[in-house]
Amino acid sequence: MTTVALVGDVMLGRGVNAALRTLRPEQPWGDVLPLLVSADLRIINLECALTDHEQPWMRTPKVFHFRADYSVIEVLRAARVDCCSLANNHTLDFEERGLLDTMEHLKAAGIRYAGAGLDREEAAQPVLLTAPSDRPTRLAILAFTDNEPPFAAGSARPGTNYLPVSLEPKVLHRVEAAVSAAREAGAEAVVFSNHWGPNMVQRPSALFRRFARAIIDRGADVYYGHSAHVFQGVEIYRGKPILYDTGDFIDDYAVEPRLRNDRSFLFRISLEGSEFRRLELFPVALSYARAQLAKGSERESILDQMERLSSEMGTTFVRREGRLVFKEYS
Repeated sequence: MTTVALVGDVMLGRGVNAALRTLRPEQPWGDVLPLLVSADLRIINLECALTDHEQPWMRTPKVFHFRADYSVIEVLRAARVDCCSLANNHTLDFEERGLLDTMEHLKAAGIRYAGAGLDREEAAQPVLLTAPSDRPTRLAILAFTDNEPPFAAGSARPGTNYLPVSLEPKVLHRVEAAVSAAREAGAEAVVFSNHWGPNMVQRPSALFRRFARAIIDRGADVYYGHSAHVFQGVEIYRGKPILYDTGDFIDDYAVEPRLRNDRSFLFRISLEGSEFRRLELFPVALSYARAQLAKGSERESILDQMERLSSEMGTTFVRREGRLVFKEYS
């Protein structure tokens, strides 16, 4: 059995970057850290550039630009992050130079990345991970985004692995080819990471639900969505988990009082080969530059919300010791 810990957006720039000058690298993870490091593999969406390049992206309109010092790599190392998705709308906030610096520093730290590269071909490459366990699952990460089309990698241009959310045959054929390539490279299970859709939306649209199901139909084993800044419901489709949006995790964002983007989860998936065995959701409360396991009435509110959203998709969880559990097989 291999356990994979997934969290949503990790933004270490701006106010978080400033706070980290007085925090130890492990502190932003709070008491969630033991759960992270106890998993066999850990995957995040890294939502900032790691660079000292100060020129922001100005070629197209953009409101926010997130940049962090190289030293924040120690925050990722503290949580033993195995792989970062770089397919998102902030990877090129400080131009191609910022992306190249980010890739260089992740490589130097021994942290893999998916969804961006020196050109279109490299950006689309799967990352293969093998858990250090007795019977490890060979896991591939495929990372895509429908955000910021101008950030897309070209035939000779660094950028992200851009993919529109569409049911057009050419889009789905590209997905199928990517999953097949991951299998041919030796993957037993495939995680499809997608930074997609608008901000502050609690429920995926009908198109997004059809698209996610189409990804599973084409061979992915886990759908790992992020971008909305709030968590969305979970669907189990054909025995495979679809995490429509995993929300935020570390950031300095203002809190929307109704949608509560300061509430999230650590998602932990158990796999045997390509077979999904269990999904556990640990509720998390986010404060400025820090995550903590939710407690008391706040924990119950977070669990209630996820149960409501997931039940709309036919998913029923069991509450167990302060978390939600879905067990596909007894």
